[in-house]
Amino acid sequence: MDQASQVSSPATAPEASVEKIDVDAVNKKEERSLYKARVKIYPKRATGFFRKLKWLVMAATLAVYYVAPWLRWDRGPNAPDQAILIDFPARRFYFFFIEIWPEEVYYLTGLLIIAALGLFLITSLAGRVWCGYTCPQTVWTDLFIWVERFVEGDRSARIRLDKQPLSVNKVARKSVKHALWLLIGMATGGAWIFYFADAPTLLVDLFTLQAPVVAYSTVAVLTASTYIFGGMMREQVCTFMCPWPRIQGALVDEDSLIVSYKDDRGEPRAPFRKNQDWSERADCIDCNQCVAVCPMGIDIRDGQQLECIHCALCIDACNEVMTRIDRPLNLISYDTFVNHERRATGQPTQKPRLIRARTVIYSALISAVGLLMLATLLTRATLDINILHDRNPLFVKLSDGGVRNGYTIKILNKQHEVRRFEIAVDGLDNALVTVVGHDGTSGLEVPADKLAQFRVFVSVPPASVPDGRQDFDFIVTDVVDGNRAVNDTIFRGPEK
Repeated sequence: MDQASQVSSPATAPEASVEKIDVDAVNKKEERSLYKARVKIYPKRATGFFRKLKWLVMAATLAVYYVAPWLRWDRGPNAPDQAILIDFPARRFYFFFIEIWPEEVYYLTGLLIIAALGLFLITSLAGRVWCGYTCPQTVWTDLFIWVERFVEGDRSARIRLDKQPLSVNKVARKSVKHALWLLIGMATGGAWIFYFADAPTLLVDLFTLQAPVVAYSTVAVLTASTYIFGGMMREQVCTFMCPWPRIQGALVDEDSLIVSYKDDRGEPRAPFRKNQDWSERADCIDCNQCVAVCPMGIDIRDGQQLECIHCALCIDACNEVMTRIDRPLNLISYDTFVNHERRATGQPTQKPRLIRARTVIYSALISAVGLLMLATLLTRATLDINILHDRNPLFVKLSDGGVRNGYTIKILNKQHEVRRFEIAVDGLDNALVTVVGHDGTSGLEVPADKLAQFRVFVSVPPASVPDGRQDFDFIVTDVVDGNRAVNDTIFRGPEK
């Protein structure tokens, strides 16, 4: 048979036709998509130890967030009595007995370093427990799902409701749910702004429409973001927006405790039949309850996945099933890669190694930064000074042959009461100090929690004029308690 007859053969013609149709279908724009459509997740209510732990953590974290601005702390007559306050107009941060000034921003740096190292330490020990229990996205999503379950019912009821045609019942339930979500969002934004002003005063101003525009705009933005992230986007924030799932992979190792499925015990999975002999099959009955309770909608039996936040609800769901079928618990549990490999090779498992190089290093760094911050906090001064030498002219020759230098001295009084100070110099022979606008160098008054500026002249007689420049110290002393602050500067004179 020649080549032409082969091309037109009935046996080969259909195959060529099918191939042509497939290529055309692939090339059709409307049949191609660059993104996978979102599959809505309906998490089922879980019961068990880890679910109770999540409720406890959620209650504690929300209580701290909403209640903290209302706590009071007596700092004296000239200071705010709100325990936690970020006072931008006064440029202060108050945290109970601690008061942070703008120049003490290193305390904030230290806290951020400790927070980062603490997160690294926790992740190296137990995986993404921050994501599963204390992350704000997780906490508020949990709260929103609880509201959704309260209004619409558990998983199966919510699925049925979404599949139902539009009705009065459906509209009413959806409206109540979204209204409650918006109220939670408003409460979230409202609580946030209370950290930046006196909470009782600001609350009254909000309802009487006397609050600043920035307060209303902040509440609006946080209401919208809480509503969208916690109610609408949920798991998509963790999967697509948060960088932490990509980072945490570098922080865990073979000894980190992570939520794991024991495939050596559960595979091959198969449905359970009553009175079945367990010696002939594995423990997993393929009930999919671990998937049904997962807020991320993943199957932990497929191994470690980017989306897993280690909330451990799948452990509770699986243990509940194991209890009902009278099988050992913890088919899914917190475990290490080391034990996973040991079970696969028939070796006995071992206890997790909590003390290892990276955990020791993280703990040591946290301790070092914490002790350094504590030491600086305990030894921090309530008095600070800054000296600025005049630039033009550098010095002035007096009629008697002496030389005078001008300075601007700024005295910072960090106490909550008016203090009086005295200025003196050390290291400059026969120096005469005068303060512009004041009779003498003592009794210089600085208001509570304020910075005061003084114009000071230092003069030396002809016999003591230095050659070019000379270093000396300004000493500012509190006349009441004797507290001192010393700052070095220079005295300029003509070069001989």
